[in-house]
Amino acid sequence: MANAGAEHAAAGFAPLRPTLMRVAYRMLGSVADAEDVVQEAFIRWMKADRSAVREPEAFLRRTVTRLCLDQLKSARRQRETYVGPWLPDPIVEEDEVEDVTLPMMLVLERLSPLERAAFLLHDVFGLEFEEVAAAIQREPAACRQLAARARTHVREARPRFKVEKQRGLELAEAFFAASRSGNMKALGAMLTADVSAHADGGGKRPAAREPALGFDAVMAQYQRVAAWLQKNGSKLVRVGFVNGLPGFVTLEADGELQTTALDIEGGKIAAIYVVRNPDKLRHLH
Repeated sequence: MANAGAEHAAAGFAPLRPTLMRVAYRMLGSVADAEDVVQEAFIRWMKADRSAVREPEAFLRRTVTRLCLDQLKSARRQRETYVGPWLPDPIVEEDEVEDVTLPMMLVLERLSPLERAAFLLHDVFGLEFEEVAAAIQREPAACRQLAARARTHVREARPRFKVEKQRGLELAEAFFAASRSGNMKALGAMLTADVSAHADGGGKRPAAREPALGFDAVMAQYQRVAAWLQKNGSKLVRVGFVNGLPGFVTLEADGELQTTALDIEGGKIAAIYVVRNPDKLRHLH
């Protein structure tokens, strides 16, 4: 009977795992950490008195949220010693994900853990403030204030221009071709005047320690990159959406994967986000 109960509990957890992963990943920005949190929630679910749980999904979402809040405290300390710019682990999909794009995730990084949780649970996942309050152990009125403060920060990350899917993918392909061939005229025509380039190597692979800010700085950086790539090569693996932005995955000369995401405004590239840290790319293999 015990085995049957455990099997029933595991079967009930399985369909909720994707939703719990979405919550955990958007809280943490790390696939590996999100997987660890969801696995810990599963272990707690198996040990819980499940007969006393009226709503398993709400119970598990609360569990995941609290585990994420604990994880964020230690993650903040780790970020202070992180080498170079920190970017979230890339999630590559065929279609756009509207709820949390890469620029928004970077804004969420600047929020307190409680602001981040309140905003995600209410504004992104659509929970009532009473359930948000139960998840983060604060009063509903306090949760409203937390979400409101978060919202003012997040507004700046919302895209001002909606990019048509095919146009975004075409721009990604054109950017790959120009940046790898060294066609700087074509590359420059795609960039806004205040474009920025951010590369996350995490100290594990070569990457700029500081973002390149402005047209001239980005062009100079990509001129150096193109010269190196023309000698060493870079193979396009797939084009798609990287954390909700048009982009692509490449196989670089050192045998490692790399992702590039492009934030597009008014038909031009306003920001380039490159993830090179191999720890953040393992799930793409």
